[in-house]
Amino acid sequence: MQRIYFDANATTPLLPEVFEAMRPFYLEHYGNASSIHQQGQQARSAVDRAREAVAGMLHCRPAEVVFTSGGTESDNYALFGVLSPGDHLITSSVEHHAILHAAQSVTKRGVEVTILPVNAQGIVEPTALLTALKPNTRLVSIMYANNETGVIQPIDALAGIAHAGGALFHTDAVQAGGKLPLDVSPHGFLKDVDLLTLSGHKFHAPKGIGILYVRRSVQLSPIFHGGSHERQRRAGTENVPSIIGLGKACEMAVDWFQHDGPAKLAALRDRLEQGILSQVPETGVNGAGAPRVANTTSIYFDHVEAEALLIALDLKGISVSGGSACQSGASEPSHVLTAMGLSATRARSTLRFSLSKLTTEAEIDTALKVIPAAVAHLRELSPTYNKAAVTVAQ
Repeated sequence: MQRIYFDANATTPLLPEVFEAMRPFYLEHYGNASSIHQQGQQARSAVDRAREAVAGMLHCRPAEVVFTSGGTESDNYALFGVLSPGDHLITSSVEHHAILHAAQSVTKRGVEVTILPVNAQGIVEPTALLTALKPNTRLVSIMYANNETGVIQPIDALAGIAHAGGALFHTDAVQAGGKLPLDVSPHGFLKDVDLLTLSGHKFHAPKGIGILYVRRSVQLSPIFHGGSHERQRRAGTENVPSIIGLGKACEMAVDWFQHDGPAKLAALRDRLEQGILSQVPETGVNGAGAPRVANTTSIYFDHVEAEALLIALDLKGISVSGGSACQSGASEPSHVLTAMGLSATRARSTLRFSLSKLTTEAEIDTALKVIPAAVAHLRELSPTYNKAAVTVAQ
């Protein structure tokens, strides 16, 4: 059975070009980038080139790029590295748990935390942030694109409000990396963003590597203590092969943007989405009408348990998700969907379809044959589904 992978927001496959860029640094150029001998300097030069590639995608200075182990570490570093007792943090109700759980933790250190609501589309209203600002607000952290719905936040407006109130602004851009252009330069869309998180495995780099962009005017207290790596901002021997892979993935993402990659991927996503909605009654898109990243759609299927549908599709060779991969197996409904006003029942009937740049037309065709049949079969078994009523309504 040829499998179809629609779970790119959980992770993406390593592209062959990325692997080939990494391979020599496992087998041949294995030196420690902090060593001064030839092998070490070969590794250092490669890390520097990769840092320049990441900086090129972000339109920032290479020195503003800090390599980390991934999105969770970068998010935690943004909060714990900035906040002190007596400070005020503002974040949102639809953040990834890397932010929400870190926010819970900083309260134990004497930091005040405000969680902003979202509207029915999952968007943080700029007026809500303006109202929540206080004289001691030190940091505002709002994600760029949501991992479950793909909804894009008005980061330019939110960051501008934070700066006007004297606060720093961080955005978890894990689901935007490789999908949306990211420009933190003085004239860029993200010009008021001080801290930004990326995770490599979300856009075809390896797992276990990410970055925290730190604007040069921002001083962070390190959360790891050891050597003087990363300009004394992140102790620990550099993961050279993965850093090389991340740099290559950034170069490929920039090229993909230049060749209309997002528009082509959005066309595939829209075709899948519209095909499902037209063939399957009592369905809808969570976050419909809001700007979304090109690859993501979150669809509810009334009268169907998402877990049962996920398993049914998996048996047919289609990999999807019920929401965040980090929350798989959780008994509670998605905090993102309930924050948007969905009932617990509807939230538990939602599946996330997240495509990648490797998704094909043929895969969409197959999915549009398999998904309606799987939903129809499960609804026949559902005590809440009234087939006759649906037929009359149509």
